[in-house]
Amino acid sequence: MTDSVPAGGGQPAAPRRTPLTAIHEELGASLTDFAGWLMPLRYGSETAEHNAVRTAAGLFDLSHMGEFSVTGPGAAAALDFAVTGEPSALTPGRARYTMICAEDGGIIDDLIVYRLAGTEFLVVANAANTASVGAALTQRAAGYDAAVTDRTAGYALIAVQGPRSAAILGPLTSIDLAGVKYYASYPAEVADCSVLLARTGYTGEDGFEIFAAPPDAGHLWAELSRAGAADGLVPAGLAARDTLRLEAGMPLYGNELSADLTPFDAGLGRVVKLDKPGGFVGRDALARRAQEPAARQLIGLTVQSRRVPRHGYGVLWDGQPAGVVTSGAPSPTLGVPIAMAYVRPDVAASASDPARAGTADLAVDVRGRAEPATLVELPFYRRRS
Repeated sequence: MTDSVPAGGGQPAAPRRTPLTAIHEELGASLTDFAGWLMPLRYGSETAEHNAVRTAAGLFDLSHMGEFSVTGPGAAAALDFAVTGEPSALTPGRARYTMICAEDGGIIDDLIVYRLAGTEFLVVANAANTASVGAALTQRAAGYDAAVTDRTAGYALIAVQGPRSAAILGPLTSIDLAGVKYYASYPAEVADCSVLLARTGYTGEDGFEIFAAPPDAGHLWAELSRAGAADGLVPAGLAARDTLRLEAGMPLYGNELSADLTPFDAGLGRVVKLDKPGGFVGRDALARRAQEPAARQLIGLTVQSRRVPRHGYGVLWDGQPAGVVTSGAPSPTLGVPIAMAYVRPDVAASASDPARAGTADLAVDVRGRAEPATLVELPFYRRRS
């Protein structure tokens, strides 16, 4: 994703640099324009980076993500009205995955909402959707005693992800990490810097996300790199992050989620609180959708050949079009190509029914060739607890 050409003509705007871009350049990263930001795609081998996160730990720059503070006596009520979940039910220090939808139920973005204090929330949005989320939050908070402030430029966001992440981070922080629950956040000191420390992530592994002041980002990156050297910590880019989240069955906006889809389409109806007091934007459309038969179902696929199903490739059932791949990649952990795809519910039911085995073929159309595929339960990978 890139910035568009200005309306008056001329060259596209240069991608924004994060507080860590110079360090990525020193490390020899392959940089790419992603959602208007200059981001590391990989530092060397994306497979090695992926495997390091699964077996040890990876260090990610996520400073391109959008952050908004929602504050004031009406902040909780404003967010309840703005999103599908119920942020008012959060206790300070806890976080929740949710979505912000349009009036027709289409997904504007998927979000994480942190309740920092009684009247203070932090909303984290995808980089490509920062502007649309900010506009929607501002509009929806207008009738409440609440203020929405774009804090994106005020945060550097660094993630440490992997089974060794707590051991690496522990000696650098004032917080006892053994007591930090998943989807919890705490004000903390990390490497003598004041941060918001959250046990969240997008890799399917245990890990932490560190919200810091931009001037502290370089110091934090260096200290985390030093502390993790003996534990196998490596810097990891967007390519590894994508294969990690795909293995973990986590949706990506623009692939599994879009304005043309509702949370129910994506199998995420659990994030929609239809019965919360006061309603919310999109509630009526989503209530209707919850009662309708599903038009599509999100499934997992594995392919035994080496040809990789990619976003937009067709899914075939008995040689006929039956759906479309949303995300696909070689899986370093499973050793085969994997994909998520939307297919007709009858196809999903038939392909998963052992009694129907051999009666029809499930396949992916990979550049004109039908590659046999197997329906598998999502996620593809689940870490050991």
